Amino acid sequence: MSPAPGAGADRRSTRLVLNEIFHSIQGESRHAGRPCVLVRLTACNLRCVWCDTAYAFEEGSETTVAEIVERVRRYATPYVLVTGGEPLLQPGVHDLIGELLDAGHEVAVETGGSLDIAPLDPRAMVVLDLKCPGSGMEAKNRWDNLARLKPGDEVKFVIAHRADYEWAREVVRGRDLPARCGVLLSPVHGVLQPQALAAWMLADRLQARLQIQLHKYIWPADRRGV
Repeated sequence: MSPAPGAGADRRSTRLVLNEIFHSIQGESRHAGRPCVLVRLTACNLRCVWCDTAYAFEEGSETTVAEIVERVRRYATPYVLVTGGEPLLQPGVHDLIGELLDAGHEVAVETGGSLDIAPLDPRAMVVLDLKCPGSGMEAKNRWDNLARLKPGDEVKFVIAHRADYEWAREVVRGRDLPARCGVLLSPVHGVLQPQALAAWMLADRLQARLQIQLHKYIWPADRRGV
């Protein structure tokens, strides 16, 4: 792991534990369908019941920020998603995000919502994955993060069943999230049918976007690197 960013060090020399980098179509968020370079960092402090990237808990190798930025550059794609695992577990992620932004990339950061997002570069888009009860990780939500979200950021709820939906609906309305940022509701792939979630949202006139994991419809749902 790298030392904390700053302290006069060259951030390009910061080392991160990298799980994978690949070029794909963004499958989620309001940017779904866009060509994207996905940078997945290793390690996660959560264990969601429906997690589809458990391989990122431990697999990875140390890589410098300079090496990551160069690999991203070769894809000649402006939009970059930094994810995990939980990317904010590694303090050096802030050096990576800064370098990508300074290189002219549009950067989104997907985080599980249990760690403080305040240190993130305000130029980056945040996708905050707020954990519903069905994930088993509801108690880990850091609620003060919601106040730090910008209009261009998004909150994502992964919905496993009706109880998750009702919980998310009350959070969306009770905290007036649509007035603060984008709101995404995503059915757990292969568990909750999108038609059911769509019906609930329409019946409740919920101000949110239904999201499916587009990449799992383009490629096999368990394929890595897409």
